[in-house]
Amino acid sequence: MSLGRSARAGFVQALPFLLVLVPFALLFGVVATAAGLDIAQVMGFSILVLAGASQFSAVQLMTDHAAVLVVLASTLAINLRMAMYSASLVPYVGAAPAWQRALLAYVLIDQTYGLAIQRFERDPRLSVAQRMAYLAGATPVLCLPWVGFTYVGATAGQLIPAEWPLDFAVPITFLAMIAPMLRTLPHVIAAGVAILSALALTGMPPGTGVLVAGPLGMAAGALSETWLVRRRARAALPPGNPQRPQARR
Repeated sequence: MSLGRSARAGFVQALPFLLVLVPFALLFGVVATAAGLDIAQVMGFSILVLAGASQFSAVQLMTDHAAVLVVLASTLAINLRMAMYSASLVPYVGAAPAWQRALLAYVLIDQTYGLAIQRFERDPRLSVAQRMAYLAGATPVLCLPWVGFTYVGATAGQLIPAEWPLDFAVPITFLAMIAPMLRTLPHVIAAGVAILSALALTGMPPGTGVLVAGPLGMAAGALSETWLVRRRARAALPPGNPQRPQARR
């Protein structure tokens, strides 16, 4: 496959994500201006951070008057998954020139990673150049509209009367982002523990309860996943093995 065809494949396969990305970009622009940011600050946010989940989280914490360190720590915690994304892509693009990898580090978002890892695993014969061409085709579709429609949302947000309540928008956005991910029991347990912990810690300074609730939820999810894996492993043992769970009578 030529580099041009690889780039076109990335471009075309990224297009469906616009159905979700564009509304979220518009919404971020609106809620960020409602939180008191001007257009320059909103645009700087989207251009420099380029990570929807952490941007929404930061705006919510700023609305709650959380300390700057709490906002930064929360954003960093949310974006730590990018380090895992990067590490898993090293076998596929680690041999690319440093400047290309630096650009990839900037445009690496959930959608970019999802497209890339599926493509690279499905066709391991692709060269490094073809893989980078695929990403070069996909990333403009995913990143430029995010920035552009953030501007549209921020401009529209300045026209919305200040008395209109928009505080509900960010929590609802997070529910819409998280709900499709709750596909297994460990996911549900992690979300449940995090929610209950956050509610129990509402008396703490603004934003700090979330920083505690997040790790508690992740720990609960990890423990439940470990338990399920061990349970399946024991169930797969041959009959008569002392470690195999016995059927209840």
